Amino acid sequence: MPRTSLIGLFTAMVFCSTVSAQRPLPAGNGKALVETACTTCHAITLITGAGHTPAEWKLLVERMVAAGAEVSKDQIPTVTEYLTKAFPEGNVPKAVIIPGPAKVSFKEWTVPTIGSRPHDPLATHDGYLWYSGQYANVLGRVDTKTGEIKEFHPPTKGSGPHGLVEDKDGKVWFTANSKGYIGKLDPKNGEFSEYKLPPEARDPHTPLFDQKGTLWFTVQNANKVGRLKPATGDIKLVDSPTKPSNPYGMVVDTKGTPYYCEFGAPKIAAINPDTMAIHEWTLPNPASRPRRIAITSDDIIYYADYSRGFLGRLDPKTGAMKEWPSPSGPQAQPYGITFLDGAIWYSESAVKPNTLVRFDPKTEKFQTWAIPAGGGVVRNMMTTKDGNIVMAESALNTVALVTVGK
Repeated sequence: MPRTSLIGLFTAMVFCSTVSAQRPLPAGNGKALVETACTTCHAITLITGAGHTPAEWKLLVERMVAAGAEVSKDQIPTVTEYLTKAFPEGNVPKAVIIPGPAKVSFKEWTVPTIGSRPHDPLATHDGYLWYSGQYANVLGRVDTKTGEIKEFHPPTKGSGPHGLVEDKDGKVWFTANSKGYIGKLDPKNGEFSEYKLPPEARDPHTPLFDQKGTLWFTVQNANKVGRLKPATGDIKLVDSPTKPSNPYGMVVDTKGTPYYCEFGAPKIAAINPDTMAIHEWTLPNPASRPRRIAITSDDIIYYADYSRGFLGRLDPKTGAMKEWPSPSGPQAQPYGITFLDGAIWYSESAVKPNTLVRFDPKTEKFQTWAIPAGGGVVRNMMTTKDGNIVMAESALNTVALVTVGK
């Protein structure tokens, strides 16, 4: 099982921990299994620094098994029971619900493969909701009218499908986060294609097409950004100037300039689409760690400051910046974010339940809703062509459509 995959799985656990990371494994039935199966790819502190409910531990163990952990089906209850007793949920921040004028409704689907950990959603132009089942090596497609779900399996095992994007011909492209390639699926015939990246670009993260059909992508732990020309297969990579900066979420402006946020640094960056030269803006607070970004119709960047619990704005034309504290406070961990109908929408990923947040830039007022199933860390969200929102609820093995009232 790839080390980078498991480290990614436990990142959120470490951030929201209220238990000492130095806590040893206590005695109990299942301790030996955890020591054997859970330490081959990561440090034991990534478990001892966590606390969850019984249901959450069950889902997490299922994801670990789907990713390749050597725990048999009949051992899952033992491991789950041990972890539940040893590391119960701590003092998790509660969601702050703010009423407001907007109306929304949620529709949620549990994906069929246990342990899939849906990472990114994709609203395609034909009305389907797609998701990347990162740990089960699947791409899933939900018919939001009938609820029918169909899964497609990349031929390379353990690919770790991560980011998703659609091209003008309706083909679905994805980043193989665990196998270092960009993948393409033709939904009409189920055929996959692979564009192998150089060895140093081992973990492609977020993909994005510009207006000319060029695919841009971040490579998080390799500290790079890349460009792929689909017509020729030509790939070019450049280093992100700040090291380490962990290039993460991406957007593209109306002129075809890609932007990305640096999860390992307090910075937002733009890529010159012709030369691939990179310009960085340093955010006001050095503790900022933007994880996802959104862009408005007039090319203003909004960022979700995961580490500090803030929503931020950058005007690339002037360099002006402004920040607002997220409604649920500094531990809210804002994550997935999008722009819709003049407002910024994002999720607070560390509160219970996760929230959907609407921010009106004109009034600078927030409105929030509790996500019905709980959210389970909404890592990404996307606006649909008809003015709604799709999201993936990773830890809950769930995807959702949010219908926004007009």
